Amino acid sequence: MKKSVLFVGTSYYNSYYLARELRKLGWKANVLTFPGDMSEDFGHGWDIAIRFDPGVRSKLQRAVTASRAFLGHNILHFNGVNNLRAFFYVLPSRFPMPDGRDIKMLKRVGKKIVYSQSGCLDGVSQTSFAKWGERPVCLDCVWHTRPDVCNDAKNLAWGKLRNELCDFQVSAGGNRVDYNDDPRIHEVPEFYCLDPEVWSPDQPIPTEHQLKVPKDTVKIYHAVGNFELRTNAEDQRNIKSTHIYVPTIQKLKDNGHNVELVFIRDVPGRVVRYYQLQSDIVVDMLTYGFYGANVREAMMLGKPVVCYLRPEWLASIRREVPEFIDQLPIVSATPENVYEVLEDLVRNPEKRREIGRRSREFAIRWHSSERAAARFDQIYTDLLRGGNGMPGHVREYANALKAS
Repeated sequence: MKKSVLFVGTSYYNSYYLARELRKLGWKANVLTFPGDMSEDFGHGWDIAIRFDPGVRSKLQRAVTASRAFLGHNILHFNGVNNLRAFFYVLPSRFPMPDGRDIKMLKRVGKKIVYSQSGCLDGVSQTSFAKWGERPVCLDCVWHTRPDVCNDAKNLAWGKLRNELCDFQVSAGGNRVDYNDDPRIHEVPEFYCLDPEVWSPDQPIPTEHQLKVPKDTVKIYHAVGNFELRTNAEDQRNIKSTHIYVPTIQKLKDNGHNVELVFIRDVPGRVVRYYQLQSDIVVDMLTYGFYGANVREAMMLGKPVVCYLRPEWLASIRREVPEFIDQLPIVSATPENVYEVLEDLVRNPEKRREIGRRSREFAIRWHSSERAAARFDQIYTDLLRGGNGMPGHVREYANALKAS
């Protein structure tokens, strides 16, 4: 069977860079983007674009483009909640939400269905998610009281449909409850990949993006995409912990430390790396329990990162990829001890440099597009041969990692 994969959704830029590397291994690999994919703001490219322009000619072109894309690839790798659908891209008004009929049709003609999870709305009820830890992250989320965005029935209905349709799923970080407790879901951190050259620590900073902060000032970077949408206007509370970091960094300044907050919001994905690169410490979510794109980018740039790592999730991931957990260089912190953690890093530049060195090594090993392609070459090939994506080659891959 021909080695071909269509990524439906850019997943920021992960799919784009993975597709480029898979082509080097002999795969036909393309990325399909569509309205609502956020690729204009956060993506780095795509191969096929679906547009919902009016007019008979545009509708016909869309139908032809979508049909060729879905039928012209043997593996369909979807990204994003509620994005397991094909009819939608032809007639969006008639099929606004997935119901599985189109995916089942594609499976009947031999297509393999892969899906990458994306966060707390993906297959887990709010009730279950709020039980993690003594300080539920849901209390920091503006969608906690927005049932149109997040509610138990909606989240679970999606998880049930998702599990019925997929041959293989990629987990985003160990929260194995409700519909995320399924044997077809696996920890494959390599999917969430970057190009090491695009995020090179040695790249020059364009003049227009250079910070006007003294060189000897310790710059602490914090960022929130879609800030207004994700933040409580009254107290600046969000799951990125802005409401904790702003007063904490001010306290460091008040206590005589030469620090400055570099607060970035709603900056395009291709630009934000210049501000990350000029920073000394990158800080992220203190109540969620794992890390996302901002932290992966910072590690690839060789920066020390502070972010809360939930012990239960680390234990869950360790069962499948123990080397990943053993090598994780992130400095875990909570709202209760983050001041002390940051103060220690501010006072110890050598410690920052050493963590930054380990961060770059970790990111290249676990989040580089080349590593991702090697891993998915094995997963996809096994699926095409009738396997479930995991037996046999997983042990080979683990042994190869240990030997490298």
